[in-house]
Amino acid sequence: MSETDPNTTDVLVIGGGTGGYSTALRAASLGLRVVLAERDLIGGTCLHRGCIPSKAMLHAAELVDGIAEARERWGVKATVDSLDWPALVATRDGIVERNHQGVAGHLRTAGVRVVKGTARLTGPRTVHVEGAGEFTARRGIVLATGSRPRLLPGLAADGRRVVTSDDALFAAGLPASVLVLGGGAIGVEYASFHRSMGAEVTLVEAAGRLLPLEDEDVGRHLARGLKKRGITVRTGSTLTGTELLADGVRATVRTPKGEELVIGAERLLVAVGRAPVTDGLDLAAAGLAADERGFVAPADWSRLETSVPGIHVVGDLLPPPSLGLAHASFAEGLLVAETLAGLPSRAVDYAAVPRVTYSSPQTASVGLTEAEARARGLDIKVNTMPLAATAKGMVHGQGGMVKVIAAADGAGGDRGLPWSNDVESLGKTGAVLGVHLVGPQVSEMIAESQLIVGWDAEPADVAQHIHAHPTLSEAVGETFLTLAGRGLHQH
Repeated sequence: MSETDPNTTDVLVIGGGTGGYSTALRAASLGLRVVLAERDLIGGTCLHRGCIPSKAMLHAAELVDGIAEARERWGVKATVDSLDWPALVATRDGIVERNHQGVAGHLRTAGVRVVKGTARLTGPRTVHVEGAGEFTARRGIVLATGSRPRLLPGLAADGRRVVTSDDALFAAGLPASVLVLGGGAIGVEYASFHRSMGAEVTLVEAAGRLLPLEDEDVGRHLARGLKKRGITVRTGSTLTGTELLADGVRATVRTPKGEELVIGAERLLVAVGRAPVTDGLDLAAAGLAADERGFVAPADWSRLETSVPGIHVVGDLLPPPSLGLAHASFAEGLLVAETLAGLPSRAVDYAAVPRVTYSSPQTASVGLTEAEARARGLDIKVNTMPLAATAKGMVHGQGGMVKVIAAADGAGGDRGLPWSNDVESLGKTGAVLGVHLVGPQVSEMIAESQLIVGWDAEPADVAQHIHAHPTLSEAVGETFLTLAGRGLHQH
């Protein structure tokens, strides 16, 4: 192939989701020729079936909840007469489509060539795209093929009675009752949405608490808030059987005490995690193999490069400590694009990536949990403040908390980044290791904490900055004041 051959490029990206298109945009901005192969829609799961449509629906749920609060708590005699489901869906789809056209437009403007078709590896620098032929990538190939919902053995989704997160919001109409299987972020968000829309909701999680990867106090406060809203929460419980009925499902759930409960629901929503997509990719042709969980692990985390030089991985194909979050994949795309352009770029600090659950109440966290910090043998100090201790928290009336974990003076604060190429600040005395929030709109409060953790600030560094009063965020400020020995409302 010659330099002018349209099928010869610098970088070839397989997959047009958040990780793939961010890689393509950054690489193109650095002057590289980029081909992006996508068999479905640019934007991937996040834009079309996950982050964006679900948050649009959750905003609608907030409006419904607000009307109920206005009536029941504030004396505003407002009611929801009915829900125009087609109108709600049209608004959601319009937001998704505008975002879709925006991303596609950015790619065109940047000069990225988008090729529609299924791509498979044919070598360490070559890719075949169905309908478009063979491509050669001089600098490298980026795997960004994303993930799909996991299902349980013997339980198939039909899009009506049994649904996954990919199709739950696209099923016709709203169910009167929902059994949500899985108490991670996706399950909690969907349970919250359906409850806001009037459904009877049971949320089942096999672990001993909701959001089992988050701090224990986060799961406890979240469960309290969901139960207050009328959601039945069953942790430490497992699904042992399902029966499909003409108008729904009948499920058997075993409780921690060994009891067998039969729960009937119009819809069963399975949210037990997501699995990486590698089928049809033909990893072996390039000398690669997925691990037993289906992930493609990098040999060098600081570059997200696999054992085959020039082949990089971003997004949901990466195993932990990558988080399977869209905003993490943006950072991964920047890192890989800059690496392929020959520029220095900092490794992704996964411990400083914020995690948000958009339920009611919301949760937002960054850094280590208390249990993780103690498991690493760190000497820590912890402070927790209820949001209800602030005036604005009382106004919102949803409860919640701020929890901060910091290294004790002289104890060090290594968050553990074995692949990091920026280790100057690790081990800084008294550094903040983690911040955990539960309450209304805490998704909009986590950015400050992400900077605090990412820059290894100490509580005293934060305490000198003034938080506006009255706000929810002043609870964050007060928590750091207390850790710095200057607390006004806590001691």
